[in-house]
Amino acid sequence: MLKQTILVDSPLGIHLRPATAMCDQAIKYKSKISFNYGDGKTAKSVISILASSVKCGQEIVLEADGEDEEEAINAVAQAFKESLKND
Repeated sequence: MLKQTILVDSPLGIHLRPATAMCDQAIKYKSKISFNYGDGKTAKSVISILASSVKCGQEIVLEADGEDEEEAINAVAQAFKESLKND
């Protein structure tokens, strides 16, 4: 199992574009991927990620577990970061 912590630095926090980007990448891999935030809360879908209401300055933790976990977690993290470049 791999984990990667990411600081949300978008003034908009997490919104539809990054939530969709993460989920679109996550479904490409065999590993189980989750998005953890707050005090141990977990989200796995676009709707639940949006419902997390993560704001600018907060951290999220991506977690991947499976045969392609390293590739998966890197791709999901990169998709998230790329999706926020225009904010």
